[in-house]
Amino acid sequence: MLAPWLELPGASARLDEWSASSGLNLERLGTTATLQEITDTAVTQPLVVASALLGTAELRRRGQVPADTIVAGHSIGEVAALAIAGVVSEADALRLASVRGAAMSRACADRPTGMIAVLGGVEADVLLALENAGLEPANRNGAGQIVAAGPLEACDALEQNPPSRARLRRLDVAGAFHTQHMGSAVEKFRALADTIEVRDPELTLLSNADGMVVTSGRDALDRVVSQITHPVRWDLCTQTMLKLGVDAFVELPPSGALVGLAKRMMRDVPRHGVTTPEDLEDALDAVPALSGA
Repeated sequence: MLAPWLELPGASARLDEWSASSGLNLERLGTTATLQEITDTAVTQPLVVASALLGTAELRRRGQVPADTIVAGHSIGEVAALAIAGVVSEADALRLASVRGAAMSRACADRPTGMIAVLGGVEADVLLALENAGLEPANRNGAGQIVAAGPLEACDALEQNPPSRARLRRLDVAGAFHTQHMGSAVEKFRALADTIEVRDPELTLLSNADGMVVTSGRDALDRVVSQITHPVRWDLCTQTMLKLGVDAFVELPPSGALVGLAKRMMRDVPRHGVTTPEDLEDALDAVPALSGA
């Protein structure tokens, strides 16, 4: 996940600092670790944040982040977004990601839970089917995609009685993220968050809670804490971006899921997914504001 970025100027030094703050050997985990290691959410979450911040650092080295940039992250991506918007330092973002990931990993062991993507169908029918099965809508991503989460037996029940005109796909995840089943993770994460120095956002920052612009740094971090047990409203974030007149969409590494949603929800907006430094060069060429042109 991190290998393509480590040869770039300053990347190794940044990763050393973040490894110290997170208590993880991020260079090893991001380059040579086994699949089993990196699929543990205690490791995945810090790696996702590190990847996004390495991409941002290189973007700022080669080009710029315009003052009117809108920043939003999906789930753990919100922690990276806090750092990109200047609310927390990069090192503190990695501390937050490490504690969040470890706490959520432990919460997954409390009871066998899972997540299941519901694709298509009528939204009201889908939400009713989730309620009847004993599941919560953990991610409302838009474009006809809702991710349900809860006990494994409830996932089984939904598969036995799916919503009309909807397809279901089990997700290979450790637990029911963004639901009440992550409750035991909140206290430890909040304890760290309360000690973090925050600043008000320097860029327009959107919240997963309701898609709204957040102007207070402390409020932004508090929202990320509460989001552990509340649904991700990426649909509302997308609506806000469109209302604000977004004219280009760039997904930082590791990219794929959000640029795919943007393809369906922002049809007229140019989209760029960045996974490698070469992808970043393509984005700089395609979006003049990023290159300072």
